[in-house]
Parts: sequence; structure tokens; C-alpha cells
Amino acid sequence: MSKWSGKYIIGLTGNIATGKSVVRRMLEHLGAYSIDADSLAHRAIAKGAPGYQPIIDLFGKWILGSDGEIDRSKLAGLVFRDAKALEQLENIVHPLVGQAADIFIRRASQRVVVIEAIKLLESEMKTYCNAIWVTYAPENVQVERLVRKRGMTREQAQERVHAQSPQNEKVAAAGVVIRNTGSYDDLWKQVTEAWKQVSPVTDTLPIIHKESSGDLMVQRGRPRDSQAIAELITRLSKGQHKMTAENVMEAFGDKAYLMLNAGGRLVGLAGWQVENLVARTTDLFLDASVDSAAALEALINEMERASHELQSEASLIFPSSELAANEALWKKLGYEIRTPQTLGIQAWQDAATEYKTEGAALYFKQLRQDRVLRPI
Repeated sequence: MSKWSGKYIIGLTGNIATGKSVVRRMLEHLGAYSIDADSLAHRAIAKGAPGYQPIIDLFGKWILGSDGEIDRSKLAGLVFRDAKALEQLENIVHPLVGQAADIFIRRASQRVVVIEAIKLLESEMKTYCNAIWVTYAPENVQVERLVRKRGMTREQAQERVHAQSPQNEKVAAAGVVIRNTGSYDDLWKQVTEAWKQVSPVTDTLPIIHKESSGDLMVQRGRPRDSQAIAELITRLSKGQHKMTAENVMEAFGDKAYLMLNAGGRLVGLAGWQVENLVARTTDLFLDASVDSAAALEALINEMERASHELQSEASLIFPSSELAANEALWKKLGYEIRTPQTLGIQAWQDAATEYKTEGAALYFKQLRQDRVLRPI
């Protein structure tokens, strides 16, 4: 039973490449607050974080990379061959992840919270969940996804799949099983049906922002908007980003789309995600027929409002060269051009480095001074 009064906690788990993160994102689109326990674990051992020095004291400085950060591949190579070492690592990291999750849940305004964790069923966290959801995928889907998305060979992918405990063990412990056969449309239907059992939120979300000075409206994109979103991106990118409805459906597993309408016509779009308390806007498109200043302000303001609900500490925006050139407009919105190395916080740097390409602009804004994880 949940220890957080007024909150309904969904514990989400499943084997590798079964779609856990996609389902978590879908629940976020539907109105849940989501927590990625694995990302929290990575943040807990970053340089300057409370897990950093204890791990070095335990395993030695040889696990450090050239940048002074813990090399997670070296650490993984050690602990996954040594059960005792894995237990020692978990004894350091799990309490920190639990403490961080507790902070997030208590601060969240959303009633439903979903916690994604690969080892949920082996941890104390499962006892605090109102429901256990498990994602399941046929082995061929797991292998194909690891090959396509993580660049593994087929042999490497099969080895990773077979190294984990049988899926039927997790399925047996589940209250809800989401069967991911590879179809995003079918996956979305399963998630929305299960969601209706725990939340009054329906498939239709209201308009979430309206410009008081004009007819500009921003609303969150839904899977049913996939074709319109794909056509807009293809058109406004002048074919550089050729998108299909299926591409957009797949992208919903990573990001949310904010759609800008004017006079009932779709004229702009922002593709954005919040991960590890960092908001990252990686797609930004505006029709030439609209006032770029007003349109950009409408999209950015709504992105920041939604990011604040997800407790984001910072916003990173990667605009096209044409939009990036208007520094005065970005300054008015509170943003400044930065490089990843100057962001200070490791999680912010990692988020920027992951996406930023050579020569691309990065605009940065700190969204809150009371950093959420500072207590730990």
C-alpha cells in the first residue's frame, strides 16, 4: 500500500527492450508524474553526488573515466560478474534512489505517479506501490529493438535477453500486463484502457494554453494527431525531416509534442521531453505566416509551465539556425547561448551533450533555484 497519502503509485517493470520507458512516457502523456529509477541511480553516482565517493572507496579509482566520472561500463562489467559486488553497489545506490523518489512524489501535484525500475520486484519499493504493471515483449521484438536502437549485433542482443530472469516470473507478479508486440497503436490502446481504471482522465485533454493577445492556442499533441504532426514537420523542415505517422507514434515514446494553432490551423510545433529533471526541446518548427516572436513565446511558455509540473530544474533548447539567430528574442524569454561544459551541473551537461551536434546552438535557462535533489 502506498505510503504517500493521496497518491496512487504504479510500479512499472519488465525485462530489457520490452517497452518500459515507452509505457512510462505514455502514462506521463495521460497525466501521471513519472520517475525513472535507473536515471536516478546514474545521477546518484555522478561526481559530487552522495554515491560517488562511497563507490570509489569500495571499488577503487580504476573505475573512473578520464573526466573523473565513474565509468558505468567498467562498473557494470565488475558487478554483473560478481553477485557480492552487485549487492554492495545496490546497498549504496538503492537508498539514495528511494530518498530521491520520495522527494519527487511528495512534491508532485499529480495524483498518479509511475515509477519505472528494472529491479522493482526485488526492491522494497514494490511494497509501496498500489499496482504493479509489467511490460512483456516476444523475444524477437526484444532482439530487433536492441539491434536497431542500441546498435548491438544479433548475438549480443540475444545474450542480453537471455541473461535476465524469465519474463513469466514478472508477469506472474503483475496486476496489469502490457503486451508490446511492436505496434505503437496497439500499445497506446492497452495503456489507455488500463489508465481508465486508475484515473478519471479521459483520452481528450483540454486546451492547456491560450494567448490572451490573439488567436494562438497551444495544446498537447495526442497519438491521434500523428498524421498532422508528421505532415507539419515534413513541410516546415522543407523535407529535411521526412516524417510518417508511424515515426511520430514511435517518437511519443521519447517526447511530447506541443501543437500551436492559429485560426484552427496547425502553424507550429515543439517536441520536448523531461528526463532527469532537465527539460529538453529538440524540435521547434514555426510556419512563416505567423509572428515568430508571439508564436515562439506561446510555445516556450507552455513548455516551461508543463516542465515546472514535472519539477524540471533547467530548460535546454536546440533551435534551428534560423530561429537561433534571433538572440534578442531568446534573451527576452530568459535564455542565453551556452555550451554543455559551462552548465555546471553534471546532469545538465549530460543532457546537453547527448543531443547537441557540432555547430548547433544551445539556449539555456535555469527554471528553479531550489534544486530538487539538493537535499540529498
